[in-house]
Amino acid sequence: MQHRSKLRRSIILALSLLSGCAAASASHDADATGPTAPSPPAATGTASTYLTARFAAMENDLPFAAKQFGAVLATDPTNPDLRQQAFMASLLAGSPEAVKLAALQPPDNQVAQMLLGDADAKAGNWADAEKRFAGLPRQGMPQILQPILVAWAQQGQGKTDAALATLRPFVEGQRFRAVYALHAALIADMGHHPADAARLYQVAQTEYGSLNLQLGRELASWQARSGHSDEAAKTLTDMVETSPELAIALPALQAAAAEPQVRTPTDGLAEAYMALAAALRAQESSELSVVLGDLALDARPDLTAARLLLAEIYDSRGDAQSALSVLAPVASADPLDVLVRLRQAALNDRAGHTALALQMLSRIAKDYPARPEPMAVQGDMLRAQQRFAEAVTAYDKAVALLGTPKATNWPLFYDRGVALERSHQWPRAEADFQKALELSPDQPVVLNYLGYSWADQGHNLSQARQMIERAAEQRPNDGAILDSLGWVVLRQGDVPSAVRFLERAVELDSEDSTINGHLGDAYWAAGRKREAQLQWRRALTLDPQPDDAAKLRAKLRDGDLAVVRAPLPPTAQQSQPAPQTPQ
Repeated sequence: MQHRSKLRRSIILALSLLSGCAAASASHDADATGPTAPSPPAATGTASTYLTARFAAMENDLPFAAKQFGAVLATDPTNPDLRQQAFMASLLAGSPEAVKLAALQPPDNQVAQMLLGDADAKAGNWADAEKRFAGLPRQGMPQILQPILVAWAQQGQGKTDAALATLRPFVEGQRFRAVYALHAALIADMGHHPADAARLYQVAQTEYGSLNLQLGRELASWQARSGHSDEAAKTLTDMVETSPELAIALPALQAAAAEPQVRTPTDGLAEAYMALAAALRAQESSELSVVLGDLALDARPDLTAARLLLAEIYDSRGDAQSALSVLAPVASADPLDVLVRLRQAALNDRAGHTALALQMLSRIAKDYPARPEPMAVQGDMLRAQQRFAEAVTAYDKAVALLGTPKATNWPLFYDRGVALERSHQWPRAEADFQKALELSPDQPVVLNYLGYSWADQGHNLSQARQMIERAAEQRPNDGAILDSLGWVVLRQGDVPSAVRFLERAVELDSEDSTINGHLGDAYWAAGRKREAQLQWRRALTLDPQPDDAAKLRAKLRDGDLAVVRAPLPPTAQQSQPAPQTPQ
């Protein structure tokens, strides 16, 4: 699977990008998935252990991989390649052996140098940490971190003025100004420079533009401790408006608003690593994000935001078990505990433990009886299991708890609409899709689903086409949306355009049974009967739904245009009045 090769590559790719080892990595043998490790040791038993370690890494069992790499290294302790692999496996596994192995790495290994600097910092040897951070090569992504790490090491020595001086040129610069300003603000705050802290927090807030979880909590903490509790409450509320998934945790976040988010210089190091990890995650560089996230947790194991970030990365790779493991240590008293519990429920569902996940959600719903999120997540799980009627019941309970719906609530109405449509309750489904568009008019998934549904039923074809075209403008390379566009123009009788759109949709999503079947319908309407039959046969090999499979077989069996949804007569293409949107 793809996520396995990604995780295997992370051990070498992270080193090549973060450690200045690109030249060394380039000398390794390569395969289709990127650089690979050198040949195993010659001794039979050792070679077997080595191969076991590599297999464990590919299977995402990093604790076992680290143990096995360590065993191989013990037989050949001067082998630089084994040292490198054992170090990275230990770091990614969160093993305490990582620090010992870091000391065996060459000086240009930036990951090792950062970990050793963290070890110096945790031991209180801040001057040594400063020297190590100052010696990091100023190249690659870590050059963003270097001045921040140096500044926090200076703050660890009580040299607040020196730390602010280190960051000042970067705060006054253009690139990554927001990050540097925030860390300078945190240092000024910790060093009892309130005027500087106030100014720098304002710069950071302005430069970021929107509030993420950590920025919102850090600003609110400063405001609450400065005697501006109303401002702190507004900051946290604004943060939730930007990130609606945080709403269920808002009361706990407000109760803990005055707590400093960065209590020690070591916490500052962790924040620096996590900030870059989040930025790289947004750029789809998950390998580096994992390494930096692990560095953040090494510096501060209770940094829950970093655990949530790592869980998201592991989940995106299909590794629900690693995501669950990284979330397990979060304390129940943590203000983000409920978010962690919701994520754990979703992860258990993806790991195949749906019954357990539903039980977890029921407990969360009892603990938070006024919040819609647990029931909404339950609806998502049931819908994924194709238990559509039960999903509708869960969504109904979530909607009942909303109060006055906001723009950010559109996904709940869309999700319930899908469950309603799949459970053959079209009037209610149609009303929910329209409500979702009322709340957020240009959501492409809603425009596409409602437009396609109308086209499939032969209703409101002109309006349906306009809606799907709006969706396609936003997502021109989305195969599902182009399929809908091809389907609606076919229903309108524009066969050449339908063929063009559907051929492009198949190019973008060649493994989708519905899209391939629709292209067959368009070919049949164009008189290309043999090509139509080939497409229908291909669609049957792509795991269609039972009803769709029966229709495909009927088309192949009967070979008659009557079984294909031909273009509608003009009277059927006239738009019908849409149902009134519920209030």
